[in-house]
Amino acid sequence: MPRQTQGGPVGVAGGRGIIMPGKRAKDLRYTLKRLWGFFRLEKGQLIITFLLIFLSGLLGLSVPFLIGKAIDAIFPGMYSVEFDKLRFIVLALLSVYIFDNILTFLQEYIVAGVAQRVVFNLREKLFEKLQSLPIIFFDTHTHGEIMSRLSNDIDNVSTTISQSTVQFMASAVNILGSLVMMLYLSPLMTMASMITIPMVYLLTRFIAKKTKLLFREQQKTLGRLNGHIEESIAGIHVVKAFNNEEKVIAEFKAQNDVLRDVGVKAQIWSGFIMPLMNVINNFGFGVIAVFGGSLAVKGIISVGIIASFISYSKQFTRPLNELANTFNTLQSGIAGAERVFEILDEIEERKDNQNAIAKENIRGEVEFKDVTFEYKKDEPVLKDISFKVSQGTNIALVGPTGAGKTTIVNLLTGFYEISKGEILIDGINIKDYQRDSLRKIFGMVLQDTYLFSGTIKENIKYGNLEAGDDDIVRATTLARADDFIRKLPHGYDTFLNEGGTNLSQGQKQLIAISRAILANPSILILDEATSSVDTRTELKIQEAMVKLMENRTTFIIAHRLSTIKDADVIMVIDNGEIVEKGSHEELLEKKGHYYNLHQSQFANINI
Repeated sequence: MPRQTQGGPVGVAGGRGIIMPGKRAKDLRYTLKRLWGFFRLEKGQLIITFLLIFLSGLLGLSVPFLIGKAIDAIFPGMYSVEFDKLRFIVLALLSVYIFDNILTFLQEYIVAGVAQRVVFNLREKLFEKLQSLPIIFFDTHTHGEIMSRLSNDIDNVSTTISQSTVQFMASAVNILGSLVMMLYLSPLMTMASMITIPMVYLLTRFIAKKTKLLFREQQKTLGRLNGHIEESIAGIHVVKAFNNEEKVIAEFKAQNDVLRDVGVKAQIWSGFIMPLMNVINNFGFGVIAVFGGSLAVKGIISVGIIASFISYSKQFTRPLNELANTFNTLQSGIAGAERVFEILDEIEERKDNQNAIAKENIRGEVEFKDVTFEYKKDEPVLKDISFKVSQGTNIALVGPTGAGKTTIVNLLTGFYEISKGEILIDGINIKDYQRDSLRKIFGMVLQDTYLFSGTIKENIKYGNLEAGDDDIVRATTLARADDFIRKLPHGYDTFLNEGGTNLSQGQKQLIAISRAILANPSILILDEATSSVDTRTELKIQEAMVKLMENRTTFIIAHRLSTIKDADVIMVIDNGEIVEKGSHEELLEKKGHYYNLHQSQFANINI
């Protein structure tokens, strides 16, 4: 996926272990090198696997040799057969097949465990990485696309590892071993058989270039399709409310058509390899048979040697055929690994300074000094914002949609990194705080309330994991949520669906407010916190908020001006700038931006 380059300098990557920040997964060699970083943890198991494969390879290499000896034992002379020698060879072949199957079972058993542990570590690293990425990453990538990398792409890597690990090791043993035996039997025939090597190399190189791009595009398209599915399901109520089922189906069909077309092309190109390889191999066998026959007629080699040589030649080319059979899986797995490594290489949130402060007793004084923020260079969202807020001040941010109100809050909490200027809390730059300590300063109630699957009690306790039941009840009582919770079938133990879909939007916001109260923050952020509750409930919550906001610095973002008229300071934000600042009465007297907003809401005046 082409990375969207929005955002200012969002920090310095600080990957751990095998995460190598700053590089991109661009080619096969680099991707395999990164995968080896995960395989290295299984080095002991891989060594055991290789030893088993090596022993299995030696047994396999003995089969053509024994078959050749058996043929020569049947025809040692004109009318005789060496039955004792033939009996010994047959028993040896039977023993080889039995032990070879036992070794093969052990290889597959060990590699199955290795593959699952490697994928387990890869999935864990990817999930940990997602937790360390800045909010701006999730603002610029669809949830479905991210989920596709955690599920489909890693599943492709898992399939590739489980199918290809033994195959690559066995291929190396078979190719080298077969080549040695071929040279031992007949250097001349070995030279003749090598005629197909350049043909195989050119064929696989040509098709690999085509299929690599197609499989990578297939994974990208699948990610976009998953994003569309996730969005459609999450917004199914809106889809049905506006009777847009056919539109959603048409959009899905269009993206599904693209995925089908790319998939067909990828499968067709990868499917070319096997039949073409068979043609090349059969041509090589024909060369060996003709050249070997001429040598046998001249008495240089025996018929048994020709038979053994053809078998070794098949063992020499068989690994290439097996790789051709799994070529599409291999390419799909590599494309999936590249997409996983793209996220592992994303720039993480800024790391704590070496002497970062972990401060507990925060007063809540906030100051913005000439703060500028921009997603794209030279396109600022906020322009030289400066203001100072004393401890316990209630400051309201108002203005049109997109003016920059929520951006100010995201910068204050450290979700976004400022492009210029500095933000101080209690006179200390927020970059000098430990990130964990900084986040504990804030309690947030956002317009888009999110609840996790689990009980109501667990969701409220998310604000303070050490809180007891009495603390939770006090918080819900203050938020005016206790009454409706106790009326639910299981009270505080009522299980919520993902996103809390079995509650009304107003009830979800009351739980979110309870969660913020339980966190007991120094700075409270209310982003349209009462936008989804009825007027009566809103009045009750505002009464509770009066006590909650005592001695706390509170930032209130609201479009309904009735909810912020009692704020100590009201700042009007427009086009990324503070255009007005003062109390409700002061701003009305100025008859400027705030006055116009107030009139448009309360006097039905069109501005």
